[in-house]
Amino acid sequence: QVQLVDSGGGLVQAGDSLRLSCAASGRSFSRYNVGWFRQAPGEEREFVARISWTGASTDYADSMKGRFTISRNNAQNTVYLQMNSLKPEDTAVYYCAATERWSGGRYETTYDYWGQGTQVTVSS
Repeated sequence: QVQLVDSGGGLVQAGDSLRLSCAASGRSFSRYNVGWFRQAPGEEREFVARISWTGASTDYADSMKGRFTISRNNAQNTVYLQMNSLKPEDTAVYYCAATERWSGGRYETTYDYWGQGTQVTVSS
């Protein structure tokens, strides 16, 4: 079992930055690939970014490339999502999730464990 706790959300202005954290507890977290997803009001949950268990591979949704950076510190059992140049359309609840699979990692059904979510609100 892996338990995930998301944090770092908040209310910011357009153009600001935020760093989200996903802290994990449980066995062998360093062997899990981790993804970030987000869900805006009235919308479906969408893929944001993911990182392999070694940190060697990353993948981003097109709209996040160049603005968001995913990283991890396995010694601290934490994955980060650095978000720069935030836009009002980035407003959503952000969730981290973990899976042992890399294939299909852009789809939420691939993930076995989820954090509770953290709210990000970007004002214009």
